[in-house]
Amino acid sequence: MIRTVPTTPIDGQKPGTSGLRKKVPVYQQPHYVENFVQSIFDTLEGFAGKTLIVGGDGRFYNREVVQKILKMAAAAGFGRIKVGQGGLMSTPAVSAVIRKYGAFGGIVLSASHNPGGPDGDFGIKYNIGNGGPAPEKITDAIFARTKTISEYKITDVPDVDIDQLGEAKIGDTVVEVVDPVSDYAELMQKLFDFDALSALFKSGFTMRFDAMSAITGPYAKRIIEGLLGAAPGTVVNDTPLPDFGGHHPDPNPVNAKELYDLMMGPDAPDFGAASDGDGDRNLIIGRGIFVTPSDSLAILAAHADLAPGYAKGIAGIARSMPTSLAADQVAKAMGIKIYETPTGWKFFGNLLDAGLATVCGEESAGTGSNHIREKDGVWAVLLWLTLLAKRRQPVIDIVREHWAKYGRNYYSRHDYEAVPTEAANGVMEGIRSQIPSLPGQSFGKLKVHSADDFAYHDPVDGSDSRNQGLRILFEGGSRAVFRLSGTGTEGATLRVYLERYEPDTAHQDIETQAALSDVIAVARKISGIVEKTGMAEPTVVT
Repeated sequence: MIRTVPTTPIDGQKPGTSGLRKKVPVYQQPHYVENFVQSIFDTLEGFAGKTLIVGGDGRFYNREVVQKILKMAAAAGFGRIKVGQGGLMSTPAVSAVIRKYGAFGGIVLSASHNPGGPDGDFGIKYNIGNGGPAPEKITDAIFARTKTISEYKITDVPDVDIDQLGEAKIGDTVVEVVDPVSDYAELMQKLFDFDALSALFKSGFTMRFDAMSAITGPYAKRIIEGLLGAAPGTVVNDTPLPDFGGHHPDPNPVNAKELYDLMMGPDAPDFGAASDGDGDRNLIIGRGIFVTPSDSLAILAAHADLAPGYAKGIAGIARSMPTSLAADQVAKAMGIKIYETPTGWKFFGNLLDAGLATVCGEESAGTGSNHIREKDGVWAVLLWLTLLAKRRQPVIDIVREHWAKYGRNYYSRHDYEAVPTEAANGVMEGIRSQIPSLPGQSFGKLKVHSADDFAYHDPVDGSDSRNQGLRILFEGGSRAVFRLSGTGTEGATLRVYLERYEPDTAHQDIETQAALSDVIAVARKISGIVEKTGMAEPTVVT
């Protein structure tokens, strides 16, 4: 039943910060999927007879790739494969299922927040036994294998019926088609007081959750409307579609404009939220206020103990380096440690496993905790609902009280997308060359306190990660950070992170871009980004 197929290496199969992401037509090339999946299996050891979890966000080409993986995993010797019904399972749910059943690992099919469809994006990511993304030592080994691969193995059998719950066999391997929501929902019920959340909705509390025609639709529908009793229609765009119904499934005020406009209008419900393509990101909007992901992380960390799963308090907070320093203010006040890591959820894994951090977050709308080893959009929404149930205050009041206590970190990200790689590298090298001379220089009202190329020393395993982003820190707490993103599929995405700390409540209601105008001007001057890219303005401002 096992067929050995000769193949040759395919250039460019290097995983980024979260798996291998390319355009769908690239993945549809002969042997492209098989080469990468076989390279994963060739890199791993000791999985014979063990369990593999497989699921994806339902984007175009998901079902076809699921079938390839099932047949190849059986040929490789896995004993059991748990696959989500219809090939569906959110990224957080994959992590939860890996951890619950002690699986060897899992394969996630998603390009996360990137667009779907025949001309959209696709991705494959391997998660290890703790439920988190494979660390660099594994992804580097996978990439090395893609450059030498000469054959792959696949069982020569008909496709498995992945739409019917139950078990089937491929040779000696059991393929179990599972409900993708049940195990995840069970975990949420252990972390949160569902009776209290149900009482919130019974009190007349209203909400709109936009699943953006992506994977969290079934999860939000069952949990928010089913288990918590929110009114029918609270969850919209709840059916995962191969092209996400034309949505760009990155949950920000630009892509979730319909939700944003509703929440800023006269008929806004009490609370608005959205999630992304694979369910690991979140958007939080109150009536009349968008809560930045950085502020959301800080607020949730400050109030995590309101949920039963965190009643004993949190051990520490971890944030990615570009994420604003708002969480740092909370950690300082709580007397706990703050950890600053490179971008990529995999860097939080060691901290969570070692019990050093409990709540983690990234400015790119990812928030999570030690319950799994991925960021988790629905989890963040449930923790916000917990806060709202306990405080019985509007979101805007909670945010303003937080700023008054901890100070406000005005924060914005300017994305320059599809920049020619040479131009993007030129911007970064130009800034890097100035780093030694920047400290002490003044640019108008801003004086540079320090500048560096961020490097991270993992306090758990002692590993070092260098060249993780360029930082320019100004006196008084303002910052400009520059990095190239590893989540795009064409050209380069240059991300510029801009921040200003404002402790004075009299100056905490300025429009964000206006508040950051000095930092924006200095960042553009130092980087030469307009001249070197030819882009007068960023593609996206969040």
